[in-house]
Amino acid sequence: MATVWYRVRELDAARAFYRDVLGFEETFVDLDDRWAKLVHGEMEVALAEGEPEVEGGVAHVDVVDVKAEAERLRAAGVEVGVVFELAGEIRLVDVFDPDGNRVQLAQSL
Repeated sequence: MATVWYRVRELDAARAFYRDVLGFEETFVDLDDRWAKLVHGEMEVALAEGEPEVEGGVAHVDVVDVKAEAERLRAAGVEVGVVFELAGEIRLVDVFDPDGNRVQLAQSL
């Protein structure tokens, strides 16, 4: 399982976004040291409270239907990029959490 670390300004708000909006399952939280781990399929993200890093890692999350997820997230007010398709092999879209961390949703075609 791959893990990507993101720094977030408000840990509780970030945990809620990843759980309730992106569908991650929380597997660990340390409220004293202000960090948590969440998983979605084979992708794990670790959230640590602090100043977000512009050039951090990017979580790659497999979904069933990228276009449907992009529309659902846009309707929920999430910043979503343009859906991109690579030669009938894979469909991708970038999604940004409230702190600007990028998560890439992917669908094999």
